[in-house]
Amino acid sequence: MHRLGYLVAPDFQVMGFAAISAFEFANLTAGEKFYEVHILSETGGSVSSSLKMSVETEAFNDGRYDTILVGGAVGPMPTTPALAAFLRQKFREARRVAGICTGAFALAEAGLLDGRRATTHWAYARELQKRFPAVKVEDDRIFIIDGTVWTSAGMTAGIDLALGMVEKDLGADIARLVAKKLVVYHRRAGGQSQFSALLELDPKSDRIQSALDYAKQNLRTPLSVEQLAEAAHLSPRQFSRAFRAETGQSPAKAVENLRVEAARLMMEQGRHPIDVVANETGFADRERMRRAFLRAFGQPPQVMRRNARLASAG
Repeated sequence: MHRLGYLVAPDFQVMGFAAISAFEFANLTAGEKFYEVHILSETGGSVSSSLKMSVETEAFNDGRYDTILVGGAVGPMPTTPALAAFLRQKFREARRVAGICTGAFALAEAGLLDGRRATTHWAYARELQKRFPAVKVEDDRIFIIDGTVWTSAGMTAGIDLALGMVEKDLGADIARLVAKKLVVYHRRAGGQSQFSALLELDPKSDRIQSALDYAKQNLRTPLSVEQLAEAAHLSPRQFSRAFRAETGQSPAKAVENLRVEAARLMMEQGRHPIDVVANETGFADRERMRRAFLRAFGQPPQVMRRNARLASAG
């Protein structure tokens, strides 16, 4: 049986408990209690969440744990000396330790992320990098595995991290069934971006949304302003003005972002040659795609593919 300790502190964020559900359903799916989950806190007893819901916890102890997970909060929480010491001790004893969302700050404070690749909620990635310059922060990863240390982005990304652990422990078939029971996508690859071009654009009207939907479905075509305007049932001039007012971007820039996102996803989830990815996503040639990736991410496609594979293989 794998003993799993989930660490919380006052004002913890309850969304982190969604990750625990993955281990609960892994037990149900496997037909045995493979994971034994313990909720831990520094002093034990009742601990209140950011929503003022309380959970009963066990105090830090010398028990052996296979896995230690640190839950996050709405923002980075102060790391007490006792918490840092406990994490350092369990890092030496446990098979793996993990920080979900801003739980990465506690791992960093304990020195467990020095020299390692790590991620956290995108809103706090810059703060993590500033406070802990020895950490190699990647601000747009769903989760990262570096040796025995796992870190994830915020909110639902903790589920992806937990499913990744279940897959390593019990196999892909069990993890897939757990994801199905949780009604979530079977594990987003760890290297997948936290960001969505459509969410970033956030159009306000159905007409502009229709144009974006049309663009996403026809990325292989040239996608002129006239085509998009027709999909929105507007004149090209009206469409360009409305599009920029609602999204803050030009139609051409938005289409490029959609293509970059589609190309990145193809590279992370498959083994298509770069030329094929460029053609399928409407870039026409790899050099044009390379320039778009440099503008969007500061890295060429080959480097991002390699990073995604390293994250998934870790």
